[in-house]
Amino acid sequence: MKFKFVQLLFVLIFFLFIPIISVANSGLQVLEPKKEKEKLVKLENPITVQYLKKHLRKNSPRLILTPSVETNLKRKIKTDPVVQNVYKAIQLNAQEIQEKPLLERNVVGRRLLATSREMLYRMNVLGLVYRMEKDPAVLKRIKDELTAVSNFQDWNPSHYLDVAEMSMAVALGIDWAGNDLPKSTVELAKNALIQKGINPSYSKENVFFVNHTNNWNQVCNGGMIAAAVAIADLDPELAAKTLSRSLDGLPHALKQYGPDGVYPEGSSYWSYGTTYSVLTSSLLESAFGTDFGIAKYPAFLKSADVQILSLAPSDGYFNFADCSDKRDENGDFTLAWFAAKTGNKNYFEKERFLRDPEKMGKLEGWAGAGLIWISQFKDKQDKQLPLAWKGEGDNPVFFFRSPENNARQFYLGGKGGRGSVSHGNMDAGSFVFELDGVRWAIDPGNQNYNILEQAGFDLWSGCQECERWTLLTKNNFGHSTLTVNNAKHVVNGFAPIVDFNNGNRPEATVDMSKVLGKDIGTVTRRFIKENDHSLLLEDKFKFNENTQNMTWQLMTTADVEIVKGGAVLKQDGKQLKLENLSHPELGISIISLDPAPLKLDRQIGNLKRIEIRMPAYLFTKEEGELRVRLVAE
Repeated sequence: MKFKFVQLLFVLIFFLFIPIISVANSGLQVLEPKKEKEKLVKLENPITVQYLKKHLRKNSPRLILTPSVETNLKRKIKTDPVVQNVYKAIQLNAQEIQEKPLLERNVVGRRLLATSREMLYRMNVLGLVYRMEKDPAVLKRIKDELTAVSNFQDWNPSHYLDVAEMSMAVALGIDWAGNDLPKSTVELAKNALIQKGINPSYSKENVFFVNHTNNWNQVCNGGMIAAAVAIADLDPELAAKTLSRSLDGLPHALKQYGPDGVYPEGSSYWSYGTTYSVLTSSLLESAFGTDFGIAKYPAFLKSADVQILSLAPSDGYFNFADCSDKRDENGDFTLAWFAAKTGNKNYFEKERFLRDPEKMGKLEGWAGAGLIWISQFKDKQDKQLPLAWKGEGDNPVFFFRSPENNARQFYLGGKGGRGSVSHGNMDAGSFVFELDGVRWAIDPGNQNYNILEQAGFDLWSGCQECERWTLLTKNNFGHSTLTVNNAKHVVNGFAPIVDFNNGNRPEATVDMSKVLGKDIGTVTRRFIKENDHSLLLEDKFKFNENTQNMTWQLMTTADVEIVKGGAVLKQDGKQLKLENLSHPELGISIISLDPAPLKLDRQIGNLKRIEIRMPAYLFTKEEGELRVRLVAE
């Protein structure tokens, strides 16, 4: 009986194991929890109460600023034109803040986030000016701001980003104002950091952010780390527990930069998530003399290269995912941290930092920290970025560019990936294309979350039939990609970059088969930079019994004239020819998307989708190819 039982147990284990073997060998990217855990590079984490008492800097300022950093900054304000200029802009911002009313607990939709961000901005600007000038009026305003937000009934823990950003703001405020604040104000603010900041993070509703993989991890853990350092003297046990928890949690988000620095949520969210990681790195280093490995985390520093590559000559982003269209005209304070760390002047936007201070307007919320990083920059290298580059990861991308001195300003940003990444869209195989200073192929970008949420729209569920994918900004019908049988892309299908050549005639190939699903066989999309004024797209496909048609799409705001064998796009006094090289007999369709199909869609003036529709019955063979050239004379 015992032998039969062992035999039966062996058979059960064998048949249970077969599906695992099948999935693992099917080509699907299945990550088992154990393997994922093994791949995670951990940060150093020696945090205990004893460690805090021994290694935490005793006196303020100790968050990003230290006495030596402050001395250097004061010197640079007198001697360095860039630091001097940005400080003037910060002074102007400080004056404007003091003319505004104190903050109130204004929840918009489900978010207090605008208030939290305004507080972070105010503490950065006012705190930095106070450190430099010791103006009693500025100190009073810091005190009043801290008192106001500390007396809020809560910091809106149901949307924990709000709490995290407020915690970062309050921690910096009481640290930078230092011992000059009334003890009662400091006590009130520290108790608020504990009761309204840290304590709610331990509830089961909110603790998910600790090991999350997207920007929530970076922002929330960063806010909790700042709060923990600020209250360490008041409650060292809570501070140690919170710091240790966050140092263990941060790698889950930092891992997403691998292997090449491509942040899967796109450029806007790179700015958001990465800013909180560099704030965290900077404040840990100033408080403990080490950031426990954040700056050296694999591929983290590389991400600055990707951010620069994502900026087109037009100053627009390659705005895939939930990304804004254009960057700020001012210099990038987050990139300044990378410049200070590496000495790479490509990250140091000197000319933008030297803009007229009165034209800079309202600065970024971390402007005070940003000025500190600017003051720490020393030019050590001039690393030129490649003209053709690709990066792997959950949302792989590639770029083809002209040299800076080339008047044609050729720029292509293309991607593979999957819709199910954080803030992702059904945009695998899509691209933006600029030539002669004109963006010919566009991405519809992002739209206001609150408006959608207030309308009862389910923006955040990501199942195949979920409401998110009805929006033009989110589905494949709003992107320059391929569509089969007029159907949405497979949200969990992954499109890898399967071939790349960065030679004189750069090429990149994306395998879209899994994204287009069971209604077609294999599909690859190849991008070729033929020269400085011509882009060739080659789509190769194998139809199957389910294939009814395939549609080639290009999103544009240009005027379009249909001509024999293609079309002519006209915009800003320039022209671009669309040539159907392989099938000139196929008609071109122009679908007006102004207005967009849904009332809740983002409305973009003159938006249209150029289509080349390929009915399966026209092809005598299962295999086919469509070759389209975009060229300017």
